[in-house]
Amino acid sequence: MEDLISREPRDLGRALCIITGASKGYGRALAFQLSCRLKPRSVLVLVARSTAQLNELKEDIVSLCGQNKLDVRCVQADLEETEGVEKTVQALKETNSTEMDHVLLINNAASLGDVSRFAQSFTDPAEVNRYLSLNVSGALSLTAGVLQAFPHRLGLRRTVVNISSLCALKPFPSWVLYCTGKAARDMMFRVLAEEEPDVRVLSYAPGPLDTDMQLQARRFSGDLNLRRSFSSMFSEHQLLSCEESGSKLIKLLLDNNFPSGAHLDFYEL
Repeated sequence: MEDLISREPRDLGRALCIITGASKGYGRALAFQLSCRLKPRSVLVLVARSTAQLNELKEDIVSLCGQNKLDVRCVQADLEETEGVEKTVQALKETNSTEMDHVLLINNAASLGDVSRFAQSFTDPAEVNRYLSLNVSGALSLTAGVLQAFPHRLGLRRTVVNISSLCALKPFPSWVLYCTGKAARDMMFRVLAEEEPDVRVLSYAPGPLDTDMQLQARRFSGDLNLRRSFSSMFSEHQLLSCEESGSKLIKLLLDNNFPSGAHLDFYEL
């Protein structure tokens, strides 16, 4: 799939591309893959909590693409906090966007939450709210801020991607926080698609990825059957690489014929 895409002379335009949760895992892989699909003088904004990892990623992308092709910027921000969202939006406003023909936001930042416990143990609203602050509130507030900062204009394409999950549709025992967050995000972006018909909105479920989050799932899931299932997938080499899943997402963005607001899964494509 990736080889097929790489032979196609297509790109995502001269873009302002924002990737949250960019410092590791799926976000890091997407940063490399998307950097190869942006026209020269595009701006790639990498957002995460870790300054060191962001700077390392920036150096690697510049080495891959060349100093003059992309303007790669790093924003160290905690999107769980209002200050982090505001800092990110302000950094985006400081880019020269007047010549951009595409604003592309990849809402990838997310956390697994405590998967060792079952729903009836979450009696503290503050604990639940902390989880939802990053995984729901932060994603909505950042998306709203980006769309306000870069309003509709002739010749500007705006695309918002929500990195979703099967958990948005299917309940997993002991994963009440994660499933709730993913389901809420899917509906949030479906509403956005209805409200803003000129914005291209996609919720993409990348499949079971071989990442640190999967390692946490295998070790700590409170549901024994679920833990065994994840362990079996790992031992039988059924987990996907971030690059393999990312290639399908990029093809979706290049084709640009998905229904806005749709939830599409790696295995459906």
